[in-house]
Amino acid sequence: MTTSQAIHQRLDAVWRIESAKIIAVLTRMLRDVGLAEEMAQDALVSALEIWPEKGMPDNAAAWLMTVAKNRALDHLRHRKLTQDKEAELTYEIEGLLQDAAPDLEKTLDDNIGDDLLRLVFISCHPVLPTEGRVALTLRLLGGLSTDEIARAFLVAEPTIAQRIVRAKRTLAEKRVPYEVPRGAELEERLCSVLQVIYLIFNEGYSASAGADWMRPALCEEALRLARILAGLAPQEPEVHGLAALLEIQSSRLRARCDARGRPVLLLEQDRSRWDQLLIGRGLAALERAARLDRPAGPYVLQAEIAACHARARKAEDTEWLRIAALYQTLSELASSPVVELNRAVAVSMAFGPAEGLAVADTLLDEPLLRNYHLLPSVRGDLLFKLGRLDEARAEFERAAGMTQNERERDLLLTRAATCHRRLPPTPPGSAAPAA
Repeated sequence: MTTSQAIHQRLDAVWRIESAKIIAVLTRMLRDVGLAEEMAQDALVSALEIWPEKGMPDNAAAWLMTVAKNRALDHLRHRKLTQDKEAELTYEIEGLLQDAAPDLEKTLDDNIGDDLLRLVFISCHPVLPTEGRVALTLRLLGGLSTDEIARAFLVAEPTIAQRIVRAKRTLAEKRVPYEVPRGAELEERLCSVLQVIYLIFNEGYSASAGADWMRPALCEEALRLARILAGLAPQEPEVHGLAALLEIQSSRLRARCDARGRPVLLLEQDRSRWDQLLIGRGLAALERAARLDRPAGPYVLQAEIAACHARARKAEDTEWLRIAALYQTLSELASSPVVELNRAVAVSMAFGPAEGLAVADTLLDEPLLRNYHLLPSVRGDLLFKLGRLDEARAEFERAAGMTQNERERDLLLTRAATCHRRLPPTPPGSAAPAA
């Protein structure tokens, strides 16, 4: 590897870690997230031009921050010269000039945490459509390129680019303030932030389409964002709950596929391959949520469910009665058809397949599940256990026709063929939603 290639690799690593902080600081200065990203990208381009020639600075993050700030200050000066601005802007520039000392060894801004938290809330603002929030969050906070986001979600690059452009334009047009909301608005906005991180993780954990069962890079990005948020909002139990959930779910990634990339579902997994370090981190995050002594919210409850699986050394040791009770509480707190479907699985494991099928059957007319492949998948598994093989086969085939993930389709067609051949049943719960 050439020196230039090595520098490019190191710069890419630094950028992934530092880009969100740089964009956050520039957004505070410029009050325009789109312009802030452009200035940050300018600093990256400068590094690509200068570092291969002059070598990588000792403090690469501070170098990038200083160059980006200087670009922003130049922009503010130019705006001051070309427009008739108030004295307030002059005062603001003078303050920013003092804040942008060129000492590259200097520790970055003391209020970087506040800036990052503001950036989290603006990128996940409810004024944006969900797909816009996801794309903008991965771009600004994850440091992913448009191409990387497009490949992660199997969407055309121009589509992702348009989503990001529209999101930034909407934030500017709506004049969304660059601040952390307070009071009731904080709770509403925090829900949006947590939802975006959760959606990113879920797409990585069980890819909705394509040839791969998982996209681990998305899981890693979501987990990193959850950890950042937990550090920025330590008094919010749901933040720790989400972090706990993602830590524990991430612990199973290595065990969720076999050597050929085929899905291995929860009760069939080799638990010795579960990452105990991540499990430990998840349980610790769950304890932090509990110490805040507030009623458990949806993410804390889901983390408690994940913890039940994590604590079971063998599949047969799983506390299904507790899991069913937790799903009941979750259903009462945040009722949704997907929660009810997961509760049906837990009920079947705790009280038998007939009981679980009764819960699942209440969802047959649910409009939101009309094209959701896991409903017929779960029903197929429960019908199989009850010996109703022809019905089970039809459900597995229906589910296979709905999913856009090739690995999942193969699994479901295999289950359908098993019903046709009247082979012995697979281990309990094998067609349940992956936990």
